[in-house]
Amino acid sequence: MDQDRLTLLGVPIDSVGRRGGTELGPATLREIFKPLGLRDAGDTEQRIRGLNRDPTNGWLAYPEIVKLSAEVRGRVATITANGEVPVVLGGCCTLLPGTLAGASDSHGKLGLAYLDGHLDLFTGQTSPTGEGADMPLATILGLAPPELVETIGPVPVVDASRIACLGSRDEEELGMIAPLPNGLGIGRIEDRETLRHADLEHVARSVAEELTADGSHFWLHLDVDILDPNAFPATDYLMPDGLSVTELKALLGPLAGSRHLAGINITCFNPEKDQDGSCCKTLVEMLKSTLIT
Repeated sequence: MDQDRLTLLGVPIDSVGRRGGTELGPATLREIFKPLGLRDAGDTEQRIRGLNRDPTNGWLAYPEIVKLSAEVRGRVATITANGEVPVVLGGCCTLLPGTLAGASDSHGKLGLAYLDGHLDLFTGQTSPTGEGADMPLATILGLAPPELVETIGPVPVVDASRIACLGSRDEEELGMIAPLPNGLGIGRIEDRETLRHADLEHVARSVAEELTADGSHFWLHLDVDILDPNAFPATDYLMPDGLSVTELKALLGPLAGSRHLAGINITCFNPEKDQDGSCCKTLVEMLKSTLIT
């Protein structure tokens, strides 16, 4: 990707409804990106505050999330309408529905490459926490309260058949969301076990080809909890047996380098768990080497 087309956008939020945590991610990542001289659209203003779940829909800080989604949609739509490619620095995964809605406002039909340790298919009724970060994939498919669906709609924001989930490994989540993902029609799910002995560059190339076969664009979602905690401990939901940095880089290369990339978001990096800054540097170097030509 020509770096002249890239535009940074920070979405400093943490789905637990407090200051700190992943809310600090955009500012920390931006400092490492700064020497590249990328165009910078600044940060969104809406934060997530509140520790109470909505008694009707089960979402934590629901009014703030609706406002956030509207703001993110507008900001991303403005960037993509100018022919630029957003690099959305999170923050938590709650940003994704608004991000995809904004990109689809400019590009129309999108695909989604979903690199994440979870499938994120909880709803307000099934989520153990009520956090928006439990539910982004369900939300873009329309499994969300009506005000939020109206804010990001029409839904599905991305058709299920055009979604490729790579790297999930949370067996407890699968039990709690059952019978999902069955019946949703998700195009491709390559979990950690499936990827273990695969040629990851080949997997990524085939995903990019499938999502762009008709010439349309796709969005790239990266949650750092796809990585093994021994390689990347600076995230809040640590699970064993994640990808190594080398494995993730092999997946990212063909996807981040595609001329059909509509944008990318990076989520769930927590600088409070990265005291020496090594995780941030590793993440940005990996993004630079795969995203920028």
